[in-house]
Amino acid sequence: MTELVVRVLVAAGLGIQAVIHLKLAPNYQLAFPDGIGAGTLFRIEAAAAILAGLYLLARGSRPAYLLAAAVALGGLAAVVLYRYVDVGSFGPMPAMYEPIWFFEKTLSAIAEAAAGVLALVGALLAGRISRHDTPATAGSRR
Repeated sequence: MTELVVRVLVAAGLGIQAVIHLKLAPNYQLAFPDGIGAGTLFRIEAAAAILAGLYLLARGSRPAYLLAAAVALGGLAAVVLYRYVDVGSFGPMPAMYEPIWFFEKTLSAIAEAAAGVLALVGALLAGRISRHDTPATAGSRR
């Protein structure tokens, strides 16, 4: 796989993550209409995924891949944690325990896992590419 293909696949995974979180956010906000609810957190997650995907598409650098991996794998960690562990609420954070899997949740988790792993692969590829650049071509990629 070329680096560009990996970059596009990671951005697509982040896009799926963002769309699903934006779609689900309104219903998850119902329990906390005026405060920090799961819907607000879903919107923040979606914004982070969109920004990380755009940054990755624009730059394709190792830091861009690492940011994409952090966003994707952070989302995956949260969905798995709140699926299996009743953390409860703490501070302004709502209780988000939901011990079920449904289509959108599963699709988002799969997209996050794939995007996260591919972003780590992309970070390795981006590092290899930059180490093999000659001084004359190093500036042309940026």
